[in-house]
Amino acid sequence: MKLLIATGDAAGSPDELPASIRSLIEQAEEVFVVAPTLPKQLDWLMSDTDKARRQADERLQTVLGHIEQIGTAGGGTVGSDEPVAALEDALRAFPADHILIALRGEQTRGWQERGLLGQVVERLRLPLTVFELEG
Repeated sequence: MKLLIATGDAAGSPDELPASIRSLIEQAEEVFVVAPTLPKQLDWLMSDTDKARRQADERLQTVLGHIEQIGTAGGGTVGSDEPVAALEDALRAFPADHILIALRGEQTRGWQERGLLGQVVERLRLPLTVFELEG
């Protein structure tokens, strides 16, 4: 299985991942991570997305480190500030069989994530696993 992981947040360590998520990553033959740039709405309107891009890169590096600790090799990229577009771009480069989405917790979820899952199901039509990180 080729697994595409879209991460809006990162667990503090691989030990914080639910067993089912960890197992999904362990079973993957190939893993690719996309970390969408998730600027605050005002920053996005003002085209001030540098901070969000740095945060996305940090998130990407954290998730890649977790995947390596689990024992699976992976690559990744920072993606668009529109999460579905980030997934579509990643799928062009990495034709995955399954998508894993790590959502930010309800309290920290941003405007880009409203309606995200419905759009992913409708537009991408791939098996999907979703989990929410607390925090």
